[in-house]
Amino acid sequence: MNWSRRQFVHASLAAGSLSASNASITPGGFVKTRGKDIVAPSGETLHLRGINLGNWFEPEGYMFLFEKGPQSPREIEGFFNELIGPSAAEAFWKEYRRRYVTEADIQLIRRAGLNSVRIPLHYKFFNADGEGFAILDAALEWCHRAGIWAILDMHCAPGGQTGTNIDDSWNYPWLYESARDQELLCEIWRRIAEHYRNANIVLGYDLLNEPIPHFPQLRKYNGQLEPLYRRITKAIREVDRNHAIILEAAQWDTNFKVFGPPFDSNVIYEFHKYWTPPTQAVIQEYLDFRDRYNVPVWLGESGENTDDWIRQFRTVLEKNGVGWCFWPYKKMEKTSCMASIPKPAHWDEITAFGQMPRGTGNAEKVIAARPSLEHSREALADLLSKIRLESCRMNTGYFDALGLKQ
Repeated sequence: MNWSRRQFVHASLAAGSLSASNASITPGGFVKTRGKDIVAPSGETLHLRGINLGNWFEPEGYMFLFEKGPQSPREIEGFFNELIGPSAAEAFWKEYRRRYVTEADIQLIRRAGLNSVRIPLHYKFFNADGEGFAILDAALEWCHRAGIWAILDMHCAPGGQTGTNIDDSWNYPWLYESARDQELLCEIWRRIAEHYRNANIVLGYDLLNEPIPHFPQLRKYNGQLEPLYRRITKAIREVDRNHAIILEAAQWDTNFKVFGPPFDSNVIYEFHKYWTPPTQAVIQEYLDFRDRYNVPVWLGESGENTDDWIRQFRTVLEKNGVGWCFWPYKKMEKTSCMASIPKPAHWDEITAFGQMPRGTGNAEKVIAARPSLEHSREALADLLSKIRLESCRMNTGYFDALGLKQ
């Protein structure tokens, strides 16, 4: 039967009933908020335990060991263009997105004892001719079969909401200066919401990842954040009244002072915490916000730390009834993740070359120093092999820190 993508995802995600940890995914039902709780369609309180599928739609340099080289998606894409040529690189990235997360990964996540994934997105894949819906449709079907909730996170917004590598921006958060980018963001969220309005495996829409860094020059945009959220929510609600709206705060999603009273009846407030003491004092202001407005709060990102720190912080969150989603699921070599990707062939050559000054003004020096074309091709071909789950190493300490089964 030759169904369209939309027919497929709406029908397949609405069918059947699957168990998701302590709450069930019920046909036709959607996750809602009830006071301070996130509530499954069955009416049970949903205690979120999840992992972020970072480096999939939005590659980051450090996850490839490029700490001193390209960092943002466009920088990494440009670097790979240099290594193997634009046409070959385009084919590489399509295959990369097909392989980086598969149904086997989702099944592993479920078997480990998690009940949710947060999927960071890049807006460019959800333009009219983008490939994003085909990738997400498949991923949500895998989540449906595994019994895992999915949160859709706008990690890279038009113009950029941070001005740093994580949103693929041009070294400034131009989103707040560009009416056109804001309209495009609303349009893309409306398109996503219309596509998934009947997909009850989607828990909610995370409107902007870590908007407005702590840099003093950028705090002037704090007052624009909630009005922008209202505009995006209005666009979503025109086509979808089913899914929760998830709001992140300013200053890397830490400053809840930018929020007033809730403006939607189905809203979750998200915070992120990295490199702080793993104590209740660190999250107390978010617990106070939860009590003040009688709304759910949720930790959408944390980690990148020792296993002991992660264990302590997870314990603090659970003690206070705060659901969590640690970062990330998979990255190269390092153990602060569930699955470590082995270093591909010739990768030390690749990372060393990535540290050279770029630009056509340095063309002669760059060409002289580049790895051989054969080594570059072998390295990226091997990367496509190594990112598959069967090639990855599971990190027992990380599993234990999150209280997971391996």
